[in-house]
Amino acid sequence: MKKRIAIFASGSGSNAQKIMEHFKKHIDAEVVIVLTNNPEAYVLQRADNFEIPSHIFDKHEFYKTNNVVDLLKNLQIDLIVLAGFMWLIPQNLLKAFPNKIINIHPALLPKYGGKGMYGDRVHQAILDAHEEESGITIHFIDEHFDEGEIIHQSRFRIEPGDDLEMVKFKGQQLEHLHYPKVVEQLLKKMKS
Repeated sequence: MKKRIAIFASGSGSNAQKIMEHFKKHIDAEVVIVLTNNPEAYVLQRADNFEIPSHIFDKHEFYKTNNVVDLLKNLQIDLIVLAGFMWLIPQNLLKAFPNKIINIHPALLPKYGGKGMYGDRVHQAILDAHEEESGITIHFIDEHFDEGEIIHQSRFRIEPGDDLEMVKFKGQQLEHLHYPKVVEQLLKKMKS
């Protein structure tokens, strides 16, 4: 039986798209649902393009009910992949899927992580600190922002003259290259 992936995203969903593409004709795994807290998120259109069902939830449903956990259990999800999802994962979800929720962060953790550190804010902080390199971190999720066990890191050099857009572009290239592969490797390690 194919391993089953759920993707959580809050925005455009470019990483979600790369994962959906990677597993579209995969023999061992498939994306079965995309979930979002943002009814305007472009990731919903991306999911629709791949004929993948989606579920939109609000804060009450996510934090005060078991609806999302029950949905994922009913779908027999093997791995939850956060792809630009901005909310802290609640305890009921962490307990239901231990070591089965991963995230990607646009910096080399533990630097430039934590609450409020996402997207352009991360890249700007790195530029403001005059770092010579940055990168991406793929990590397991725990009850804190960006503190779960690190699974994979990749780096790139920040050249003199690199602006916010260039740093963001270099990071996204690494995200799109590595995230689908890391998801696949994790699924292979899971026992059937």
